[in-house]
Amino acid sequence: MSRLLGLLLATALTAPASAMSLADHPPLRELVDRLVQKDGFDRASVERLLAAASYQQSIVDAISRPAEKMPWHRYRPIFLTQQRIDGGVEFWQQHAELLARAERDYGVPAAVITAIIGVETRYGAITGRYKALDALATLAVAGLSRSGFFAGELRELLLLGRDEHLDPLTLTSSYAGALGLPQFIPSSYRAYAIDFDQDGRRDLLSSPADAIGSVANYLHRHGWQPGQAISARATVTPAGAALANGDLLPRHTLETLRQGGVSVLGDDFEVQPNGPASATPLNAALIRFDGDAGDEYHLGFRNFYAITRYNHSALYALAVTQLAAAIDAQHGATP
Repeated sequence: MSRLLGLLLATALTAPASAMSLADHPPLRELVDRLVQKDGFDRASVERLLAAASYQQSIVDAISRPAEKMPWHRYRPIFLTQQRIDGGVEFWQQHAELLARAERDYGVPAAVITAIIGVETRYGAITGRYKALDALATLAVAGLSRSGFFAGELRELLLLGRDEHLDPLTLTSSYAGALGLPQFIPSSYRAYAIDFDQDGRRDLLSSPADAIGSVANYLHRHGWQPGQAISARATVTPAGAALANGDLLPRHTLETLRQGGVSVLGDDFEVQPNGPASATPLNAALIRFDGDAGDEYHLGFRNFYAITRYNHSALYALAVTQLAAAIDAQHGATP
């Protein structure tokens, strides 16, 4: 523990004014106390583990400029590429039986599961280059608005290591501490990962089967509605544009939206690839995006909202939706 604290104190003395001292953060000493007193860890072992962590300014820099801050017309081309579509079709073909079983068990279409793994890690090709311990220890003391959250995820990482017999020192992650093919943060790994290949382990690091089942389980647990639409393009009047207030929760009925000046383009919903939109009345959120030609509006239904629980970004959810549709179309056209 002393080496990490000394490093962080030294960093605080030389860091810019925006960096906060350890006294202004949820102290790592309190984290150790909680792990020992409430979680049953050995104090010396935890202190040795945290002493191996390093503060990485590059991690703070990376989380301060996430892709989700881009406008839609710049964000979309990152993920809607022919290479990523081709990779999705190949992934689907390689894991067709697993994806079919996940769709059957959880109601989440194969194309949506595939698209999420494609957006997150290019189907497992890029799962993170940082040490997970470094990432979460750094963010826990970096003076960010979510430092307390990341301190909690650092605790979850150590609990995950104990639960799944993983060595936290060897785990690599994204800059935010997300792990494996589907990029689950440690708390999500512990809560939503499943042993889909039934080998006695929940392995999101190297098992496509467990990744596929866990993505489906995650969306199911966050309210996925089988057979219902995900999103729809819309046009709005100037008055209707006020309904796009940044709220992603689908609170408005379609009739309310229409009365407010919102029209669905041709009633052509961007639906789940496995069938038409449900006849059940749908609620939606109106969401504005910065498109190539100006403001672009989409309705986000309950399934769109479920995708935003994976990553709390409308950009992310729309990229997943459109990549899923493109993968599904090409997969269906492949002999």
